[in-house]
Amino acid sequence: MAESNEQPRDKANSTDDDDDDEKGQAALLQQLLNRFSGLFGSTKPDQPAEDPVLKSFNLEAAAEYMSKCSNVVVMAGAGISTSAGIPDFRSPGTGLYSQLEKYNLPFPEAVFHLDFFRTNPKPFFLLAKELYPQKFTPTPTHYFIRLLEEKKKLLRVFTQNIDSLERVAGISTDKIVEAHGTFFTSHCLDCREEYDLEFIKEIIFKDEIPHCKKCDGIVKPDIVFFGEKLPARFNDCVHSDFSKADFLIIIGTSLKVAPFNRLLTFVDKDCPRLLINMEPAGNSNQDMGSGALLYGKKANRRDVFHQSTCDEGVSELAKSLGWEDEFNKLLQSEGASVEKVKENLSTIPNETEEKADRLAEQMAKASLEDEKKKD
Repeated sequence: MAESNEQPRDKANSTDDDDDDEKGQAALLQQLLNRFSGLFGSTKPDQPAEDPVLKSFNLEAAAEYMSKCSNVVVMAGAGISTSAGIPDFRSPGTGLYSQLEKYNLPFPEAVFHLDFFRTNPKPFFLLAKELYPQKFTPTPTHYFIRLLEEKKKLLRVFTQNIDSLERVAGISTDKIVEAHGTFFTSHCLDCREEYDLEFIKEIIFKDEIPHCKKCDGIVKPDIVFFGEKLPARFNDCVHSDFSKADFLIIIGTSLKVAPFNRLLTFVDKDCPRLLINMEPAGNSNQDMGSGALLYGKKANRRDVFHQSTCDEGVSELAKSLGWEDEFNKLLQSEGASVEKVKENLSTIPNETEEKADRLAEQMAKASLEDEKKKD
């Protein structure tokens, strides 16, 4: 499951507390922007670039520069997990928000709103059950990030995903920032008692609601719902890492969600930024201001857009870095070859549709049961 917070909240359902949280996040973001404002270039997109950082704006040139770097920061989105069979949230037709439109909910995002969860947690846990991978299988992209760490080049990976696959891939916990939280741990909403992944899994697979053993409160996975603040670790690591970064990889994200999407503007003006994605992203001045990606613009000095799937992109990057053999050996040892992933990809749309149908049926059944209880 991925990018659970990649949707603006419904204004009709917002609260004063939500507004305060938004104002707090906006204030923090402004502080960060003020701190790093001197790092952004003032060149306009239609002006010729001076003193380019990269020799050319392609994957090979990016790899040549990156080979000399030791503080690489990765910004990862839902796209790095789709080949593991975990659907994203935004893709038309197959994305989870599209699938949720048919369910008996006030609005599709309600399952990720804290107020709705407190009053009716069942839809969320039905969804969690259907999305819960029967076998955690990280993708080649996850293992490429692990290889970055083994090469002592990874400063940090900031992930929007809540599937914990970075951890499962063997990336050190201290190298991971889960911006939107994780299923890996859970806490009671009332007494804050902590529970592990297996505790939640065992209960939700019985179609039951997990309750705290101490106070009987609802136990919620530590993913960030609408109306909740981002983890403190996110803010701490943004402050400490982006000024040190000497290369930024942005991969598998639409760059539509603040404040995560603004992180790419915090690196030094001479830090190259490589976007690996199926679609262009991050190049709108309206969204990014003066820190927008400038690939394809005359003023570009350091930005590269490599259009491909995440797994194919990192495979090509590994080859350009001279790491192809090591990368393939790592994938083979973990049973995660690119060829195997391609075979699995063909089954994902059907599996997603089947999950959606099962979930719709379960939610309809749960709704009828609730109505009977009210009567």
